[in-house]
Amino acid sequence: MTYLNESSPDKTHELLADLTLGQKQRLAYIDFLLMFKGQLNRHDLTEKFEQGMASANKDINLYIDMAPDNLTFDAVQRCYFQTNKFKPVFNYDTNKTLAKLSNQITDGFAGVVETAFPVEAPLQLNVPDIHIVAKLVQAIIHQKAISIIYTSLTSGSKAREVVPHTIVDNGLRWHVRAFDRQSNSFRDFVITRISKATIKPEMVEEYEKQIEDNQWQRTMELHIVPHPENVNFREAIELDYGMDRGVLAIQTRAALAGYLLRRWNIDCTENATLKGGEYQLWLRNRQTLFGAENLAIAPGYNHQEPVFNL
Repeated sequence: MTYLNESSPDKTHELLADLTLGQKQRLAYIDFLLMFKGQLNRHDLTEKFEQGMASANKDINLYIDMAPDNLTFDAVQRCYFQTNKFKPVFNYDTNKTLAKLSNQITDGFAGVVETAFPVEAPLQLNVPDIHIVAKLVQAIIHQKAISIIYTSLTSGSKAREVVPHTIVDNGLRWHVRAFDRQSNSFRDFVITRISKATIKPEMVEEYEKQIEDNQWQRTMELHIVPHPENVNFREAIELDYGMDRGVLAIQTRAALAGYLLRRWNIDCTENATLKGGEYQLWLRNRQTLFGAENLAIAPGYNHQEPVFNL
C-alpha cells in the first residue's frame, strides 16, 4: 500500500498501520472522490459500501484526522469539498488510474492493494500529469470551463480557456475533447501539453456543451476487411479481428474516426493502393468518412480526392 501526504507522512502512516483493509479501501474512496470529483457526501459512502450513516461519519472523520487541509464542509449543501491545499493521501499510478476512469471504475482501491497479474502492456511513452487529469475530470463532471496553459507545436505556450466534455485515449496518447473559447470551436487538446489548469467558477453556455459538438455526436459505421493486395491468407486477419463473413463493422464517432484508422493502419484509399506489411486492413466503405474532420491522419485518405463518384 502506498500513500503520500507530505504535510504529515508520519501521522498518516501511524493512522493507516492499524486499520483494516476495509477501512483503507473506504479512505481510498474518499481520497479518490475528492481528487477527481472535487467533493463527496456521506451518501457516497453508504451507497458504495452499504454501510450506515454512523460508519460513514466515522470514516470521514478518520480521513479528516489524516488530512485536515484536504476538505471543508459546506453545511448548506451538506457536502465536503476539496480545498486548494488538497494533497492526495494515496499515490495514484497514472496509467492504472486512467484505465480505471476510462472503464468507469471509481473505487480508488489501486492506492490500497496492488495485486500482480501475469499481464504486460507496451510501455507508454507519454504519461499525463494525474493532477491535470483530476482537474479536467472535475470540470467535466461539474460542467465548468477551465483555464489552461497549453503548448502547441505551432504557437508554443499560451493561456486558453476551454470547456472539456470527454477525455479520450486515442491509442497513442490521451487528449481531452473541449470547446475552445479562442477559436470558438470544438477541438482536441493533448493532455501532456497542458502544464497548468484552473477551474473557473461560472457555469458554461449551452453552445459550449457536448451536445453541440457535431463531430462528437455524429456516428459512422466503418466496414473493415482484410487488405486485398497485402494479405495472402485473409482467414488469419478475419480471426485476428473476429470478422463476420470477412467484415468487421464498427461504429465510431466522427471526431475519433481518424485516430482509429491511423492506430490500426487501415488503408483508406479508394482502391486499396497502399503497399506494405503494416497495411493489413482496408476500409471498404470509404464514402462513410464524408464530413469527418480529422482525416488528415487517416492512412491514404486525401481531402483533395473525391470521396465518392457523383
